[in-house]
Amino acid sequence: MECKQLVPQAFDLAPYQFGMPQKSGFLTVVPIFGNDRNGQFTSPLSGLKLSRVTGYGSVELANPGDTGLAIVPLHIGYIQDKAQNHALCRSAFIAAGQKLMFQDACCVQESQGGYLEERDQWFFILPVQLRSQALSLRGQNDFTKLWEGISELNRQYGLSDRGHLEQIIARKRAFLTQYQSRLECLPGQTGALFFLQDKLAGVEIAPNAAYFREMWMPLVCFCYGAGAMYFEHNAPESSETKAIPFAAKTLQELRDRLHESRLQVQENLLDSLAKTPPETFKITEEERFLEFQLKTAEGNNFSGQFVEEKGELVYASLFAKPEYLAA
Repeated sequence: MECKQLVPQAFDLAPYQFGMPQKSGFLTVVPIFGNDRNGQFTSPLSGLKLSRVTGYGSVELANPGDTGLAIVPLHIGYIQDKAQNHALCRSAFIAAGQKLMFQDACCVQESQGGYLEERDQWFFILPVQLRSQALSLRGQNDFTKLWEGISELNRQYGLSDRGHLEQIIARKRAFLTQYQSRLECLPGQTGALFFLQDKLAGVEIAPNAAYFREMWMPLVCFCYGAGAMYFEHNAPESSETKAIPFAAKTLQELRDRLHESRLQVQENLLDSLAKTPPETFKITEEERFLEFQLKTAEGNNFSGQFVEEKGELVYASLFAKPEYLAA
């Protein structure tokens, strides 16, 4: 799939290849392959640990390994038994054997606090509808800063008007995790384009395939799956979302219809990408580690963060703003 020149130009995607789209309801994923820096970076689930929460909005992450740089995934959050749930507003670097305290984290649970324990810890990525707001709040040490946004999002889902994100990502987990089986993370995949209602909703690129595989469920289920769930529950039913049986009498005819259907999905996505508004991004360097630079990209319709090494893309999380997705 040739789409590298149509992606918003915050960074260069020329070294990457794009696979065949996968579609489930309102969510479509285009796999990205290439530039696999195997072994240089630690993965977010197996190599990055939530070590402690010292108070509301103060979260410490650790890279306990002997080798490998940790690039903290943008907007990673943790659900923890008997602890206050938090999400980060920014990415960061953590060297091997080091810890980093994030004092500008967002509490995503308005009440019912607790203390950190080792059991039942799992992580998510903030729903796409909250991500541009969370990014704009980086550096602000106010643990309540995302509660209003979470409350508004809960209202959109018809849920209780509270700053409790677990109403979506925990109580709706059975629905959201369906996307993990409906859509497949492929061998060697290092990233993906995510579409909602055929609009580009996100560009997610990891430093290697192992890193992206551990990011797959949090991204496809809790970040972009949460956006798809909104459309599934609120948009009027249309022929685009109905499963229509293929008209085929033989196995070969079925294969032909399936191939035609996949080509049509690909053509629709290319048309959608061509209609994606051009962006002029404001790029701000946030921090450095050796030759690696963490930067923030702010545009009219998209924002996010990415990491480069001497101009070569290493990591990226770029997402659409909610007003663009709703337009």
